[in-house]
Amino acid sequence: MAKRILIVDDSELMIEVMTYILLGKGYEVASSTHAHELFRIIKACHPDLVILDIVNKSMDGRELCRLIKLNRATKNLRVIVCSENEETEAHEPQKGAPDDVLHKPFGMNSLIHKVQLQLAA
Repeated sequence: MAKRILIVDDSELMIEVMTYILLGKGYEVASSTHAHELFRIIKACHPDLVILDIVNKSMDGRELCRLIKLNRATKNLRVIVCSENEETEAHEPQKGAPDDVLHKPFGMNSLIHKVQLQLAA
């Protein structure tokens, strides 16, 4: 059974690019440009991994990550945040930190590598 990945980004182009790459590697992909739909989509599609953009029009990706990690039902869900800021780091010493950070712009191999690492964890 293919692993499921949920992408939440307000850029439809970014979603298209990541979806194309991940589908090509055999993953199932769900996506949304609306951060407020995150928990509804998680409940509906039961992803193995969530990729969140830190900069989102409706809600900060770090806050979304924190909500996922502090929620009893989703606390074990792996989360990668995407950031253009090189100073954003994974494994921050605070509760609710993402499992990894994907720095933009990223290459196809970088995306696949990070996804594989998180799904293997």
